[in-house]
Amino acid sequence: MTENLDDLNKETREAWELNAEVWDNRMGDEGNDFFNILCWPALASLLDASTTLSTGLKSDSHILDIACGNGLTTRKLAELGAKITAFDFSSKLIEKAKARLANYQSQITFEIIDATNESQLLSLGENKFDSAISNMALFDMADIETLFRVLPKLLKPKGTFVFSITHPAFNNASAMHVAEEMDDGEIKDTYSIKVSRYMTPTHQRGLALRNQPKPQVYFDRPLQYYLNLGFKNGFILDGFEERAFPPDAPQMFPLGWGGKFSELPPVLIARMRLI
Repeated sequence: MTENLDDLNKETREAWELNAEVWDNRMGDEGNDFFNILCWPALASLLDASTTLSTGLKSDSHILDIACGNGLTTRKLAELGAKITAFDFSSKLIEKAKARLANYQSQITFEIIDATNESQLLSLGENKFDSAISNMALFDMADIETLFRVLPKLLKPKGTFVFSITHPAFNNASAMHVAEEMDDGEIKDTYSIKVSRYMTPTHQRGLALRNQPKPQVYFDRPLQYYLNLGFKNGFILDGFEERAFPPDAPQMFPLGWGGKFSELPPVLIARMRLI
């Protein structure tokens, strides 16, 4: 039997409620290697927020942080002086995010909102945000068409949407990490990714953290799915990065993402701008 989007969305919410404690402990205030090495530098650069407000992020910028989790990206933006409205559909993750607010209460507003629900999204306010950001979350959503359709109403004219996702071609749920030995005049180890599926949107359950209580649902979609949704709803693509770990990056697990896979990007970051 084909699973419907409402049931999958409900399962996804339940998973994040159960996994909130483990994720908050893992990400903490500083994040992990994926965030600090791969995602945040590119997100900040594409958002024109790479170092200080003088790089382009105005002090009165109002940013929408979509599926904010424990508020890691939210706090990074607040450090740069922006005003942020952040939301997630997990009430427990929002509790964790509020507990880590520190000195940013005046800049940050947290909401419990489901990004697949049009009326809830519209309640955030139309023509309100200079930009929107989503860090490693779109592939956790059963439906992203609603979000892409509503975002142009929430953003100001020429507003931008910057998002990071697991790379659809190299880091989808079918990907297998492979280590092999080869001889080309010297014996060496090689590391590669074996992928059996890419083009057809699908979903599969998996563990992003090895000790999380409940598997989450990954929604794998080819890159064209994301971009065409943006084009259909009035965006153009004007920034794009594929991010790989440098060769000297730590290897937390023998076949986990790290320096051994430095030629294969596990993450991509895109900026889409309203025409």
